[in-house]
Amino acid sequence: MRALHADTGYLLYRLGLRSGQLFNTFLQESGLRLRHYAVLRYLATCEGALQRELSARLGYDPSAIVGLVDDLEKLGFAERRPAPDDRRSRVVVLTEDGRAFLRDTDQAGRRVTDELLTPLAPAERETLHTLLARVAGDELA
Repeated sequence: MRALHADTGYLLYRLGLRSGQLFNTFLQESGLRLRHYAVLRYLATCEGALQRELSARLGYDPSAIVGLVDDLEKLGFAERRPAPDDRRSRVVVLTEDGRAFLRDTDQAGRRVTDELLTPLAPAERETLHTLLARVAGDELA
């Protein structure tokens, strides 16, 4: 029988948990969690997104997206606007305050990654990133 740590999937799972814990600890002061950050980071890549698109792209339940966007609106980091091609739909867009928050958190994100990957040399970190991006493919792009 193989040891648990011999399973690559389990190691990825544990690393993901640790990464989330470290990042949530950093975000705690702002009142946000990693899920909020993921929504903001996705919104920074587009001109706006329907909530169902956020749900599909981030892998969160649609009801969770509603709450996350509500929280971000209260903080002034995102807002819902009428969709240009469908008056019944609302597009979630990143505000300037949301962009500023992301700029402020970018350095913290790098610190979390640096802490997680301390055992690796810079070239190994780059290789790991390349391999993970290939495995993730379009699913996380």
